[in-house]
Formats: sequence, C-alpha cells, structure tokens
Amino acid sequence: MTGFTRLACAAALPAALMAAGAAQAQSADGFYKGKQLQIFVAGSAGGGIDLGARLLSRFIGKYLPGNPAVPVQDMPGAGGIRVLEYLATVAPRDGTQIGAFATGPLLDQMITTRQLSYKTTDFTAVGALEKDVSFCATWNTSPVKTLEDARNRVTTVGGTGAGSSTDIEPMVLNDVLGTKLKVISGYPGTQETILAVERGEVDGRCAFGWMSLNASKPEWLPKKMVSLLVQIGLEKHPRLPDVPLALDLAKTEADKQLMRVVATPLAISRPYLAPPALPQERTAELRKAFMAALADPEFRADFRKMTTEDPEPTDGATMQKLLADMYSVPQSVQDRLRNIVNNTK
Repeated sequence: MTGFTRLACAAALPAALMAAGAAQAQSADGFYKGKQLQIFVAGSAGGGIDLGARLLSRFIGKYLPGNPAVPVQDMPGAGGIRVLEYLATVAPRDGTQIGAFATGPLLDQMITTRQLSYKTTDFTAVGALEKDVSFCATWNTSPVKTLEDARNRVTTVGGTGAGSSTDIEPMVLNDVLGTKLKVISGYPGTQETILAVERGEVDGRCAFGWMSLNASKPEWLPKKMVSLLVQIGLEKHPRLPDVPLALDLAKTEADKQLMRVVATPLAISRPYLAPPALPQERTAELRKAFMAALADPEFRADFRKMTTEDPEPTDGATMQKLLADMYSVPQSVQDRLRNIVNNTK
C-alpha cells in the first residue's frame, strides 16, 4: 500500500465510522422516525370506525420505534371498497399507511363481479379492535318491531354500498330467514344512515355493530328509541339474550354455512389492514404496536367510556389466519353469497 493510499484510507475512515454511527442511530430510532403512520377510515366522520381509529391514533405511535405522528383521514365510499382498492393499488408498501374498516369489505372478493387485481387474503392484517355482533334495528316510529314483522312487510334499511355489511347482511337474511328487507343504498357512511333512520327516510338499518351503536348513539338502547329484530354473530351477545340469533334460526346445513361466513368477520370487528407485501419487519412492528396500544390502560379506559365495553382485540397473525380460513369454505357457499348480493339467483 502506498503512502498516498494509506492517507486516503485514513481520511475515509472517520467518514465511514460517522456513516455507520448514523445508521445505528437511525436503526435505534426506528423506521418511523420523522415519518407518519396515516390511517384511512373507510367511513364517515363520527361513525364507529372513525371514532375507533381516532382513539387508536392517540396511542399506537408511542409503541412504534421512532414514535411517528398518526393522522386520520376519512375516505368514505362504496362501503369501504374505496380504501381497500387504495391500499391495493396506490398506498406505499412500507408500513406508513393502513386502513380502518367495517367488516363488509372483508367479504368483497367473495361477492364482487368486478375484476380484481388483488385477493383479500393478500392484505397484511394488522389486528382488529374487538369481537362483535351486529343486528337489524328499526326506529321507534316504524311499524316494524319484530323479526316476524320484517317477514310480513317490506322494511327499508339504509346501506352504504354494495360491498358493505349494511347491504350484504339484509340480503342474506332475506334469503335465509324470509325477511322482506329492502336496502336503500348509497349513503356515504354510518352517520348518514343514522340521520336517515332518525328522519324517517328508512325504517332502520342492519349490520349495526353493538360497539358501533354504543359509540355513535349510546342513548338509543337505554331510551328504547330502536327495536332490535335479529342479531348476527357466531353466538349471541351476552347483553342481548332475548334478541334472536340468525345462525340459530337457519334450518339447513347450507343455510348455517352461509350464516357462518357472514358472521365470521364479526369475530374480527373493526379490522385494520395494511397493503399487501409489507416487509416482515414493518408487519411485526405494526402488529406489536397495535396490541400494545390496546393494552394501554388509558386506551382501555377511553374505549370503555366510548363503548361501555372493554376491547377484545384480535392480533394480526390470528386475523390473517381467520381470513384464510373464511376463504377456504366450499365454492358453492361463496357462489351462493355472490348470487344473493348481486341478485342473480
């Protein structure tokens, strides 16, 4: 080695050490240092999905290395499919953008007639806030007070889009239980359907999550402003023992299989998804931070104030498996659901 080469190497050494030190510091600070984790809400402001996302945004950042800011942006439309398609085709696949959903979009691949460039199981499951049931509710001025009433007369219910649970669940109930629920679709989100119910534009709404209703309209049940016709879930909610469970009323095994498909997403209610093909390190960080945020005592206290319940989260890995299991049901069940939703029976 010449003297000139030794001199050049000596001069380069401090720069290399400084670069290595900077890299180590960045690694210690975390990927999210100086970045944002943006949550897109597949619904409108003030709805249960929006309220849950805004609560999560206050906590999840402090459990991510680098402590990013966590802004929330509402992106209503098409029952949540707009956000699903955004994550699949536009969002960066680096862990800086995730979506908060109702359960309906989880069934999109199974029911849509559109050509999709993605599979629901391709998305990266971050976690779900709760386990829930949903129900059909009618306003106090509606003549429809019971499930039997809904079997005997046309009952209008507000919907938020073809891919949403507000549209899917009443159609399935019509097919399995013989109700006459007529979906008035196209409302942007939860709050707009609530206003439609209160104004008498529709008799009520189906796919009202127990948690969502308590978060957005906590006075409705105590003041008996609505009647609960039927609940959808894998089992009854302990606070609703007298409201019939659709799964219990299904008569054939084929009907039961269909109701289980529709009810399974409620076991991962208020799910959070990131784009497909997220780096493993980002996936692990997001999932860990999600569960840590939901275990935070202040989060749990605020969640309880908002919903009257404790959160019952599902971790991202378990949620990923549940999605895979749901899409492994027989093709005949998937075809039946698609035909019901698209009126092609």
